[in-house]
Amino acid sequence: MLEFFSSSTRVVNTKRAILECLEVAMGDDYQTCDLLLVHASIGHNFNDLAEHASLLAPNARILAASCCGVVGKEGVSESMKDMAIMAIRGNEFTVGSVDGIFGQNSYSKCLEMAQSMKAQSPDITMIYFMASGIDISNDECIRAFEDVFGNEVTLFGATSSDNMKGFISYQSVDKEVYEHAAFAIGFSDPTLKIDTQATHGFLAVGDPLIVTKSEGNKILEFNGKPAWTEYLNRLGLGADSTCGDTIPIGALAEKLSPELAQEYGNNHILRVVTKQEGDTMYYATDCKEGTSLWLTVRDESLIFSEMDRVVEEMTTRLKGKTPVAVFHADCLARGRFLFNRIIKEEHVGKMQFPFYVNGQCPPWLGMYGFGEIARLGGKNTFHNYTTALYVIYR
Repeated sequence: MLEFFSSSTRVVNTKRAILECLEVAMGDDYQTCDLLLVHASIGHNFNDLAEHASLLAPNARILAASCCGVVGKEGVSESMKDMAIMAIRGNEFTVGSVDGIFGQNSYSKCLEMAQSMKAQSPDITMIYFMASGIDISNDECIRAFEDVFGNEVTLFGATSSDNMKGFISYQSVDKEVYEHAAFAIGFSDPTLKIDTQATHGFLAVGDPLIVTKSEGNKILEFNGKPAWTEYLNRLGLGADSTCGDTIPIGALAEKLSPELAQEYGNNHILRVVTKQEGDTMYYATDCKEGTSLWLTVRDESLIFSEMDRVVEEMTTRLKGKTPVAVFHADCLARGRFLFNRIIKEEHVGKMQFPFYVNGQCPPWLGMYGFGEIARLGGKNTFHNYTTALYVIYR
């Protein structure tokens, strides 16, 4: 039976930070950890993190990813030196990983990983997935896992990020650090179940951009014009603008069916652009020619009201069940780039308190990244610009 422990810290020294997290989470028993999942802001040295964590927890599988801030049971922090962990004790899990994953090979790489995990453990019921947030086709990743495990297995997780520049993100597996890797954790504890849900608070505006030329997750033209130039023109940004300039204000919206819109609390699902080469834009999923994409504006009151709705729906479904861990993926544009610190902490507090057990926040691991995976319409779905909550209960 799996046990979960978490903690977070803001400590400049990477080695000291991982030690403090383990001590706070597990006390003197941290060497009994079997799986250690780490989220760390881009200012940490990931080689030091991986090496020192392996020394502190020599029997554990150690998986880490970079982010733009963390959310733990202690609250939220978005400095360049944040770290948060979820430590797990028990053996009902399986780890898979691949390196060199990009948009054009997302399906084949994830298929390779999923088949390896299935061979190790056919009883996997839920899968935590983490991949590079730059140049990856996330819907193809989901399709690969479902082709192996079926649609009934719940995928949840995020894509790693930097400090909203879209320049580089890190993933590490045990002692190796990568820039374009993916890893997955398959949980097979039969006593556990999971509930997932995501929400954003942006509204589509104006006339859509029409994708007139694309290749997989690359958008080459909007309305018959070079994609990046047309996108910047619509945003009112100069030709020298970068992805980092567009992320806070440049969410692109795809229209949902009426049924999905009702569940989602919004008529559109959002997408982010995290890489650009010349006039080519790298989308977060494959994007077919003819797709209509709207620009968006954030609605802060909607962000709060929809978060309240999601938490209420999830806690209603959880009645009679005990949360044992909460994983949490949040878009970095909803962090300090969207709210000031007071509102942000209020937002996280309103999110966490309803899941308390006996007055205590359950083990909680959240990150600000480039994308999120949660169910929508009963299907595993990739999201951007959302808060996505994953409540594991027994």
